[in-house]
Amino acid sequence: MNNTQKTLAWSIAGIAGIALARLLTHKHRSIEFDHKVTLITGGSRGLGLEMARILVKEGARVAICARDKDELKQAKKDLNELAATYGGNGVYTVVCDVTDPDQVKDMLKQIKKHFGAIEILINNAGVIQIAPAEEMEKKEYEEAMNLHFWAPYHLMEAVLPDMKKKGEGRIVNIASLAGKVVVPHLAPYTASKHALVGLSESLHAEMQKYNIYITTVCPGLMRTGSVRQMIHKGQHRKEHALAEIITSQPLTSMDAKSAAQSIVSACKNGETSLIMPLQAKLITAANGLFPGLVADMMGLVNRLLPGPGGIGKLRAKGYESLSEIVPSLLRNVNIKAAQRNNEYH
Repeated sequence: MNNTQKTLAWSIAGIAGIALARLLTHKHRSIEFDHKVTLITGGSRGLGLEMARILVKEGARVAICARDKDELKQAKKDLNELAATYGGNGVYTVVCDVTDPDQVKDMLKQIKKHFGAIEILINNAGVIQIAPAEEMEKKEYEEAMNLHFWAPYHLMEAVLPDMKKKGEGRIVNIASLAGKVVVPHLAPYTASKHALVGLSESLHAEMQKYNIYITTVCPGLMRTGSVRQMIHKGQHRKEHALAEIITSQPLTSMDAKSAAQSIVSACKNGETSLIMPLQAKLITAANGLFPGLVADMMGLVNRLLPGPGGIGKLRAKGYESLSEIVPSLLRNVNIKAAQRNNEYH
């Protein structure tokens, strides 16, 4: 056997060893959700509600928070019916703006008093603002950073001491494909999700020694019905029409229930990261290999998107930006998702 063959053999053996060690480690990481105290931010609708449904069925003691009292009331009814059917625990709801550290502290005290210390935290609350960079203002960047970076930061800072004391814990941070790859017309969202990815992956590396595993989730578009809650500026009707069409297509978006199941499984197994679906994995891989090329491609995509104008720097929700451009067949896909996931008002 010559030196080249020896090097190749040792490389293969090394890779196999690492793979085996990773398999054994991940098996050791796996947990059961039964009676685990779980908090899901933004759990009253969309992806958060889908994840809450799964965890209720698994027997977790689920707490959800949101800013809208009526949404929480409807979500609680939905989840408590599931709990009764599957013999699970009642759901605890808290009205909370997670961008306010004082409200976060008060919420965590309430949950601890009702259920006990949080063992699983899912940072899911989010906002999407869509417009050309020319129409975005500082307030959009502050809004995105407060919700996508500072809120998870404050929540993790608050729950980690109890997790360390117990010697185990799970945290899931819902970032985005936009946290890995630049996306035109989503500058505040992209910047804040990149920040969350960096924070989440850094803490994952440091918290493993305490048996605390932090999973960074970077999904592409999902059919949650949340397209109705997006914030648009500029030519808002054209922007929303594109969003409706893209989020209603199986080739460009993922079923929310399937996405929620994948996220919950990643949490259960203490996965480092989860990128989904396949299209998102391919784009992320391409960006890692050819970052300049992907950025230039996104520049070409941007040329096809609506320019500044329309309502300018004013803001309009998705349901205020409906257009006849979108066929009713496609719109109905999002309406059904919105109705299922408490997004339709």
